[in-house]
Amino acid sequence: MAKINRRFIDKHWLTFVLRGGLATAFGFLALFGGWANVNFVISVIVVYLLAMGVIDAIGALYSSLKKRGWITSVIDALIDVVAAVCLLFFAQGNIVACVITLAVYTSISGIIDVFHGFLSTVDPTDRFIRILAGVIGVVTGFVILNAGGFEMMTFVRFFGAYLLIVGVTSMVYGVHNRSQEAEDRAARSVAQRAAKKTKKTTKKK
Repeated sequence: MAKINRRFIDKHWLTFVLRGGLATAFGFLALFGGWANVNFVISVIVVYLLAMGVIDAIGALYSSLKKRGWITSVIDALIDVVAAVCLLFFAQGNIVACVITLAVYTSISGIIDVFHGFLSTVDPTDRFIRILAGVIGVVTGFVILNAGGFEMMTFVRFFGAYLLIVGVTSMVYGVHNRSQEAEDRAARSVAQRAAKKTKKTTKKK
């Protein structure tokens, strides 16, 4: 069985699924919505980021109540909320500031995913999913930041494509972690029964 390092991956599997579903929905809207009003699109992205922040904050609260690690969930929530605040209050109407905010947010999110991929698990499937999402995030952030000749909606579509990838990988990651959790629970149950059986045999001798 693959060992999961809970210091670095403290989210419940359902948190990954919820984040994935939200990212997929908003990514689809940003990529295929056909909106022309930039301010409206930015407002939609702000709603998405705040919703992601709320999900991570609830995940952190759940983890703390279960006496598990919660620091990384808080960090993820802060990144989402700070990006939303920057877009809402400091970058509104300023295309350059919006582009920089989206690029920095995407790059930081990608770096965190790569970090989790290398340190949170030895499972090859989990590791591949997180590192793939992370590398795509870093590359997308770099592209958004350096493709200065495009219109703002093109940058939004880049961001939407990234969200679709994040959404799909997060849902796959959550479902895979759910199956791992069930397998670990079954393995522990078998081990406990074997230990009890061994203990009874030893007492009889």
